[in-house]
Amino acid sequence: MNRRHFLTLGSAACAVALLGGCGFRLRGTDSMPNLPPLALEGDANSTLAQQLRTRLQQLGTEVENGAPWRVTLGTPSLQERRIGTDGRASREHELTLSTSLSVQQRETNAYALNNATLSTSTRIRVSDDDLLNRETLFQEAEQTLTRQLAQRIVERLANLEALR
Repeated sequence: MNRRHFLTLGSAACAVALLGGCGFRLRGTDSMPNLPPLALEGDANSTLAQQLRTRLQQLGTEVENGAPWRVTLGTPSLQERRIGTDGRASREHELTLSTSLSVQQRETNAYALNNATLSTSTRIRVSDDDLLNRETLFQEAEQTLTRQLAQRIVERLANLEALR
């Protein structure tokens, strides 16, 4: 092992030790607290609701009708905003996916979260000349936004003190 390789490995080991010592942890499924059983209501058949249901189940959360906590999803809304001038062959688009979210305890009808709006956005560059590729890029961006918004909802649920 040469000196440069040894120094690189030594530096990496020191960085890991320092970050671990200060309490740094990468976010992942291990850092998510256990959520109580939840019932998905509202627009429960949308792609976002299906993605949220899958994500919650991956984390070990039961999703069932009649659960003690009701999570009500609004209808997801995808907004597109064009950025740039008309004279260019390709144009940048900003896509924003948003939905409303309410969390209510079934027993007392008390809201832990009432009609909060959550959203996520991305920018994509699309050529106006390539219509087939354009549609594919928009579909892929929408799928990515749906996954990101489902994850954002899970994080919001995990941060609610009432659910702990």
